[in-house]
Amino acid sequence: MYMSLEYILGKSLEGRELEEEEVLFLLEQKEKVTLDRIFETARKLRERYFGTKVFLYSFVYFSTYCKNNCSFCYFRNSNDMPPRYRKSVDEIVSTAMKMKAAGIHLIDLTMGEDPYFIDHPERLTEIVRRVKEETKLPIMISPGVLADEVIDELIRAGADWYALYQETHNRVLFGKLRAGQDYQARLHAKEYAKKQGMLVEEGLLTGVGNQLAEYVKSFEYMKRLGASQVRTMTFIPQKGSPMGECEQGSFLSELLNIAVMRLIFPKLLIPASLDVDGLRGLEERLNAGANVITSIIPPKEGYAGVANAVYDIDEGHRTIEGIQESIHKCGLRSATAEEYENWLQSRQNETRRLPA
Repeated sequence: MYMSLEYILGKSLEGRELEEEEVLFLLEQKEKVTLDRIFETARKLRERYFGTKVFLYSFVYFSTYCKNNCSFCYFRNSNDMPPRYRKSVDEIVSTAMKMKAAGIHLIDLTMGEDPYFIDHPERLTEIVRRVKEETKLPIMISPGVLADEVIDELIRAGADWYALYQETHNRVLFGKLRAGQDYQARLHAKEYAKKQGMLVEEGLLTGVGNQLAEYVKSFEYMKRLGASQVRTMTFIPQKGSPMGECEQGSFLSELLNIAVMRLIFPKLLIPASLDVDGLRGLEERLNAGANVITSIIPPKEGYAGVANAVYDIDEGHRTIEGIQESIHKCGLRSATAEEYENWLQSRQNETRRLPA
């Protein structure tokens, strides 16, 4: 099958679905001039559906305890190096209120798979309920794999989003990355949440052995899932983990994935995460087609990141104020809370019409 870059990009601009072979062709590109054309097309599609708006997400990592031993994660259970803490409900609410006052659009409540909450889900539900009541903002919950009935309770408490990244849709690689964890159970949790009316975020990890053809299969799964936010992040080697001595790959794969996802999913939210490369990597991720900035963390309050636990946090570079110059350099602007709410309601209405 003959491949033409301009033909494929033209199909995307016309709103036509790309074939798997065409997506793979895009992911195989390495020349700067070609990559620039792909990124330019991704920006055009973002502008078509979102104008110059960028949405802003807080990151409240309220428990760094975890029962799992993921080979890539700093906060794996057996690692004694990371800071361990559990924030109180009042501390979490206080931080969420400060983030709202700063202009955040969504509160992302994240934790490791902490038995303190997993085995006592009413504690998790109480956090969601209190943050929702106090802030009136959309809530994303990122707590790991949950039972169906717990997901139901979180929905009733006010959670709008469920984030649960598969990292890879290669079962063998998944087993190496998430030793002892159930691949299908992880899929089921997000599929159940979607069926119950939550918006779902799915994500990939680059630089861990995925083949390009597997990214294509992952994009197909994201489409079948009906994900509303799709992300890709570069693996960062973590001290004290089995993969801590692995070589970090180039950020290029992440950037190209962002752009290709924009071509495939022009109407969806695609994050530029501050947790991977901090402020210095924000502009290139926005210029690849991202339209959400995630992992905005208040300084001096003892909260950690995940891929980079402390990088750029207490310096104030991962605040709304700290990212404004980068946003403006990319010809973009922070959206209003009303604009995010409008998108959210529109997407919720749309997903209710999607097949379960």
